[in-house]
Amino acid sequence: MAERIRILVVDDELVIRESLKGWLKKGGYQVDAADGGAAALAMLEDTPYDLLFLDIMMPVMNGIEVLQAVKERYPQTMVVMITAYGSVETAVEAMKGGASDYLMKPFNPDHLTLLTEKLIQHKKLVEENIYLRAQVAETVRFENLVGCSKAMQEIFGMIQDLAASEAPVLITGETGTGKELVAKAIHAKSPRCHGHFIAINCGGFPEHLLESELFGYERGAFTGAVRAKKGRLEMAHRGTLFLDEVGTVPLKMQVDFLRVLETKRFHRLGGTEEIEVDFRVIAATNRNLQEAIQRGEFRQDFFYRLNVISLHIPPLRERREDIPLLVGHFLERYRRETNKQIDTIRPEARAILERYDWPGNARELENAIERAVVICKKRSLGPEEFSFLTPSVPAAARPHSLRESEIAHLKKVLEEFDWNISRAAEALEINRVTLHKKINRYGLRQ
Repeated sequence: MAERIRILVVDDELVIRESLKGWLKKGGYQVDAADGGAAALAMLEDTPYDLLFLDIMMPVMNGIEVLQAVKERYPQTMVVMITAYGSVETAVEAMKGGASDYLMKPFNPDHLTLLTEKLIQHKKLVEENIYLRAQVAETVRFENLVGCSKAMQEIFGMIQDLAASEAPVLITGETGTGKELVAKAIHAKSPRCHGHFIAINCGGFPEHLLESELFGYERGAFTGAVRAKKGRLEMAHRGTLFLDEVGTVPLKMQVDFLRVLETKRFHRLGGTEEIEVDFRVIAATNRNLQEAIQRGEFRQDFFYRLNVISLHIPPLRERREDIPLLVGHFLERYRRETNKQIDTIRPEARAILERYDWPGNARELENAIERAVVICKKRSLGPEEFSFLTPSVPAAARPHSLRESEIAHLKKVLEEFDWNISRAAEALEINRVTLHKKINRYGLRQ
């Protein structure tokens, strides 16, 4: 590590310069010296020094002035202030201005060595953290968004373009096409990548709970609010807020949320303090919001605020050339997770997968591969592992239990109303709570 570290000693006293330079070179570092602030800044223009030892008391340009210039132009460069006993307070103030530490005159060689090693180790950890963040961002960038089709290549290109923008994005597409993955990829490539990606499924909460989830609440705001709680809006500060199933947001909340999007200010439920937030919004829906506007179920102004940039993800049946890549991707994932030695998918099984229409899109394909890997007893997946995908026997030819009939009817009604829980419950003539319980009991998924 030492041979890659470049250090600059800045002091107007020759003895101090040469002493520090000599001891640091013994440690294996590359060391240069400058007799003043102007010379140091000129050398920094040509050489990316990792660490500066900088005297506070220098003529013409003192150490504090040099520190300010260094932190403004080269913020990654670490600075240690060299100080005499009488100017320790100034050195401490310098640390508030960005200095990493200070070194007392006359310096102790052992202290110098320990201080330098500590700072270099810190630098190494910071660099490793930056590298790991970059690796995570690269991994998250397209995660399950696998595809060679022209449509997917265009989506990858749009993700890159949209990441640099702050504009709201509305992602449309059928259930299971990967709308949240696209949103995560946009966030991971954006300047907000170090902030939180906060997702909320707007269709998964009754209206009053959705409001408290988004806005948060103060203690005593309603029965059961025994302590204050931050909402998703606050959690998304300096990050990205992802509104999944945005088409299910009730009309009253659309008005409230539109105001937040325009002002970036809101109040918690039961609170009087105005909270300011900074977030980017990305929304997703599998509904036709234009039709919902025509029916009076979605506000046009809210739609325009969300739909600044639109991105449509086509269903898997319209890009069948992506199926083999997705199959290979999911097989590798679940083979590792289950630690099974499954090497291939036999041609007959591949034919089944490529002919199937995948109404649940990539999510359904992933579930099918996971199920096949779990039940497989051989080294390859065959047609028998995917028999559940073949066309079912006509309903008239096979009897249904009451449970099966209820599940089939619930699925039909939920899909008919695009999983809008309120409308589906009304059509079924049951309340929302009962419908939620049935959905959970039967493990129904959108």
